[in-house]
Amino acid sequence: MDPRPPAIEIRDLRKQYGDKAAVDGLTLSVEQGCFFGFLGPNGAGKTTTIKMLMGLAPPTSGSIELLGLPMPERSLEIKRQIGLVPDESLLFDHLTGGEFIEFTGRVYGLDRSTSRGRAAELLELFDLGHLPRKLIAEYSKGMRKRVAMAAALIHRPKLFLMDEPFEGVDAMGARLMKDILLEQVRHGATIFLTSHVLEVVERLCDRVGIIQEGKLIAEGPLEEMRGTAETLEDAFVRALGAERETETLDWL
Repeated sequence: MDPRPPAIEIRDLRKQYGDKAAVDGLTLSVEQGCFFGFLGPNGAGKTTTIKMLMGLAPPTSGSIELLGLPMPERSLEIKRQIGLVPDESLLFDHLTGGEFIEFTGRVYGLDRSTSRGRAAELLELFDLGHLPRKLIAEYSKGMRKRVAMAAALIHRPKLFLMDEPFEGVDAMGARLMKDILLEQVRHGATIFLTSHVLEVVERLCDRVGIIQEGKLIAEGPLEEMRGTAETLEDAFVRALGAERETETLDWL
């Protein structure tokens, strides 16, 4: 048994927008050192859940503990130990990538020398070191994702919360980012990510959960969740009850 508290402990979490429950009674536990894939169709409540974990959206009811600490009561202490890659990477367009990463390190309390040194090393690690003077405003979406992930790493967090981190990233960039994340898990970090690219989840994650209409409908080890299905995509579609015959159009 792992004596450490779970990285994420959610109990009966609910987020209501008017008459609509975006997250509806979600209960979930993610152990430390786990690479967890949080899956669901569009509008299922994945991003809302991530926002509540990040402290960006207050829950209507229920409780959240991250690394054994209650959110939001100890949010500042929690945020010092987590790395964030939101769906929409909110970067400062008039900074270079290195300046933004260095700035993030300073926000997390690193001294100037350490922040600058780590920022330079992370730029090289993410294959952006050849663009030292290029402003983020000139970056492609994939490059912005790389910078966001580099900034999330600078303070060596224990827990990563990532919403579609590979969206818009080319094959080379995605391969690089996957290898870096797997290395973080090998060093004991926990990663909680959402992704619509199930092949990525299948390669990276050791546990997955599936949410539909704000409710957790399945959760467990990847192999157990896949069961007799050939791929995670097959198991995902089956869990959602969305299997149907492919329709055709006469004119298409």
